Amino acid sequence: MQIHVVQPGESLWRITQSYNTDINQTILLNELDNPNLLVAGQTLVIPEISREYVIQPGDNLWSIASRYGVTLQELASFNNINNPSLIYAGQMLEMPYFSYTIQAGENLWSIASRHGVTVNQIVQANNIANPALIYSGQVIRIPAAKKPLIEVNAYITRMNEQGRREVLTKGNLFTYLSPFSYGVGEDGSLLSLLDTLVLQGAQTTNSSPLLTITNTVAGTFSSDRAAAVLRDTEAQETLLTNILTVMREKGYTGLNIDFEYVYPEDRENFNAFLRRAVASLHPEGYSVSTALAPKISADQPGLLYEAHDYEAHGEIVDFVVLMTYEWGWSGGRPWAIAPISEVRKVLDYAVTAIPPEKILMGVPLYGRDWRIPWVQGTTARTVNPKAAISLAAQYGVSIQYHETYQSPFFRYTDEEGQQHEVWFEDARSVQAKYDTVKEYGLRGVSYWVLGVPFPQNWPVLQNNFTIRKD
Repeated sequence: MQIHVVQPGESLWRITQSYNTDINQTILLNELDNPNLLVAGQTLVIPEISREYVIQPGDNLWSIASRYGVTLQELASFNNINNPSLIYAGQMLEMPYFSYTIQAGENLWSIASRHGVTVNQIVQANNIANPALIYSGQVIRIPAAKKPLIEVNAYITRMNEQGRREVLTKGNLFTYLSPFSYGVGEDGSLLSLLDTLVLQGAQTTNSSPLLTITNTVAGTFSSDRAAAVLRDTEAQETLLTNILTVMREKGYTGLNIDFEYVYPEDRENFNAFLRRAVASLHPEGYSVSTALAPKISADQPGLLYEAHDYEAHGEIVDFVVLMTYEWGWSGGRPWAIAPISEVRKVLDYAVTAIPPEKILMGVPLYGRDWRIPWVQGTTARTVNPKAAISLAAQYGVSIQYHETYQSPFFRYTDEEGQQHEVWFEDARSVQAKYDTVKEYGLRGVSYWVLGVPFPQNWPVLQNNFTIRKD
């Protein structure tokens, strides 16, 4: 898979010809509603047809495996497909092997070095008895190069059939699925969540569900609700008992605690609750994780930050989700949602307090559209990356790319003469984030939020990593 930035005047036919790829697979992979309408500055993910295949309507996994000379089981296993009969048009499959024709003067060592594999891997893949006896024109199988192994969490808010289908179509790329969310009562009660459908999707795709609890009241994070629970050990014991009951009944594998805007004076109470949660859940085989605000120092002021003790969380829980997004928030000035320059500041501090192998870096799947000049008190409209590109096409403007923030943006003027500024994510911006995960040696990534059309993210994720499945 490669990333292509559309240049003025380019057509999809010419682009796919230049990459020697299949135009129909490219259309499906990018979910192009009108392949004849491209925007300058738009990114496309281009499948490499010798190593990747984008499923077409009517395909089945057996026929695809036969076409590429691999077994059904090899293809399913390599792509984390739990049920070979459940595949979807537009889904990209990676091949465990690709064919290579030996050129004059080549040896297995030079071939292995070029493709990032070992001689022994090639020997085993082709049952070669004598590695010195190869010849020009011989076709061999090259195993796919090994990629970093990471964990992937995805939060989901849609609990309906649409949410279930979202999990079914992308669940092969998730380690964890976090239905959002179970509210917590002051007395330790657990407010119900109609999560049956998405949990079915998680089970089908072998994605481990995390029971996510929040201190929300009427959809808003409540400092008082957190205080009521964190200052009452009896309420905490009741809460943990309720959590264990639901986890056993519904098949959850871990607990994710997303308590936000906790009063600074409850910092140690929060840490004590985490220790209590771990003591209750670990003996039962459940994991405990937290979601943390994006801090750049231990003593960063602000209600969002002060009670989130990075060092304590890093010591107590199994892993943390760093919410490295929302710089460009709906009530603020136009800005990238997750400018990589700011994300890196958070990580520079985080890895000094939390082991990198315990950190899932937050990745947004959305963008925003602001009215400009920006006025205090106005609210931006949330848009998905696919809709953002449609806006640029509708108003005939090119998409620009901010190198410092590693984020695409553009400006347009609507029919009423109102100017707008849009920041969103594309294949380049998520590639920059995945490069950052590798650089810092992080455990993986966590997405906010499923259900947002961002088709390019998934093949870019696949191209960079192998996803751990328990």
